[in-house]
Amino acid sequence: MKDKPDSLSKEAEEYLEAICRLEEKSGLVRTKDLSNLLGVVPGSVTNTVESLKKRELIVHKPYRGVKLTEKGRKIALKVLRKHRLAERLLTDILQMDWSKVHETACKLEHAISEDMIKPLEKALKHPQTCPHGNPIPTKCGVIVEEQTEPLTDLKPGESAIIIKITEETCGLLQRLATRGLKPGETVKIKKKTPIDGLIVVRIRGANHTLSNELASVIKVRKL
Repeated sequence: MKDKPDSLSKEAEEYLEAICRLEEKSGLVRTKDLSNLLGVVPGSVTNTVESLKKRELIVHKPYRGVKLTEKGRKIALKVLRKHRLAERLLTDILQMDWSKVHETACKLEHAISEDMIKPLEKALKHPQTCPHGNPIPTKCGVIVEEQTEPLTDLKPGESAIIIKITEETCGLLQRLATRGLKPGETVKIKKKTPIDGLIVVRIRGANHTLSNELASVIKVRKL
């Protein structure tokens, strides 16, 4: 008899969630990227990927990467939903700094049972996104994405509203927060220097210089 999806270990759930996140960015997920995101050695990734493949939760294409099956994606979205609701709980109710909630939510998501989700959503007033602007999957596993583009695509003189931050590491979020670069804020491109890859933006009456790498994780809606 095959293992039931609900008997998955925390580690397996985290792998499926990580694959789901990476799929949103690049489609097929390389095991190297999975290793970097999870902070584990490549050998460990190989073993877990093989286990998930046997359970028909992913498809593994050697030398190319992995992709969730429908069954795997269903589980991944449930975990992702709990994770982003946990982030909201930590920021909205417990008043934790938005830059620190991702890591804590990674632990908390496994403690949230299915019967807790409905009252949790009610207490949080049914949020549509996490504190970083990323959409919370619905109960049916649907992700409603707002049309966005990277801040790097804007031209000098153009303005936009920040919709979401696609990377959620503590250090990166702290760097953005000190510059006021958070979802809901309006930002204007003042200058771009292609040679050294720097972008000068204006937000809240102040200019800030961003690297192309930092600006690329900021997704915006052009005004």
